[in-house]
Amino acid sequence: MSRIEMVVNGVSASGDVEGRTLLSSFLRDELQLTGTHVGCDTSQCGACVVHVDGVAVKACTMLAAEAAGAEVTTIEGMANADGSLNVIQQAFQDHHGLQCGFCTPGMVMSAAALLKETPKPSEAEVRHYLEGNICRCTGYHNIVKAIMAASGQDVAAVAAE
Repeated sequence: MSRIEMVVNGVSASGDVEGRTLLSSFLRDELQLTGTHVGCDTSQCGACVVHVDGVAVKACTMLAAEAAGAEVTTIEGMANADGSLNVIQQAFQDHHGLQCGFCTPGMVMSAAALLKETPKPSEAEVRHYLEGNICRCTGYHNIVKAIMAASGQDVAAVAAE
């Protein structure tokens, strides 16, 4: 066991972990931040995406010890300071970009990374960026629409599939 420290959602956090403890397990089990979902444990579904030092990573394939000293942002840290939904979360709500909601935290975290890199992505760019995120409920159309709307684009012309 070793003690690790990091900043999670702007708050100092620490805990004792085994060398094999995944970041997703540390966040969920030790810090009780259960918005980071684990759907596959193999880096295939993207439900566990968090930001580590500003970079989107799949927390189910990163060891907690690798994040020691880092700044980690989870879905719980995405809301506005007053607790209201941020622009991406609100766009997901407004454009029905979720159904069961299991993939939504990872989708929102991936969307935030995309919009940081590409503030006004095309539909093709959004679809390409989300290739590492799986949604088993939707056809992705409303997720893409929500992300484009969050970027401030007019989505009325985004065609249904």
